[in-house]
Amino acid sequence: MKCTILIGYMCVGKTTIGRELAKQTGRMFYDLDWYIEERFRKKIPLIFEEEGEERFRDMERRMLHEVAEFEDIVLSCGGGTPCFFDNMEYMNSVAHTFYLRATAETLQTHIRMSRGRRPLLEGKSPEELDQFIKQQLVERSLFYEQAQHIIDVDVLSNEEKVEAIVAKIRKGE
Repeated sequence: MKCTILIGYMCVGKTTIGRELAKQTGRMFYDLDWYIEERFRKKIPLIFEEEGEERFRDMERRMLHEVAEFEDIVLSCGGGTPCFFDNMEYMNSVAHTFYLRATAETLQTHIRMSRGRRPLLEGKSPEELDQFIKQQLVERSLFYEQAQHIIDVDVLSNEEKVEAIVAKIRKGE
């Protein structure tokens, strides 16, 4: 079976949904950012800080190709992964791809709930954050919408909402 790849903006819920999908289907779950951190023994924010975004995106592309060759897995990608190189075209050729689409308001709620450091969001006021997310959604949707399936995501505030999204993905695989 092809692997399943989840894409979408940061904090949309790719990891939460990916873990649940893997659990329900008995597959291994991988988060591309975590995989990169393990392989290079460095946190993503530190890679950005020390080596810059361009170097990170190259590492990300190489690790995407490595992980996507694993059979029968669920993979969640970083929010920018589909937007660089030929990553989206590659993902569509080797996997079932699902774009988890959310409004800027939903994403802001998820970002506030998130505990992780997000290098692209640091130091932004709530108003700047709102504008930044809206602008990036416009730019990135050109790539995200190339996914084979698009699933709208509301605020993932409880287990029932997560399970409803997982059920939609399972129908599309």
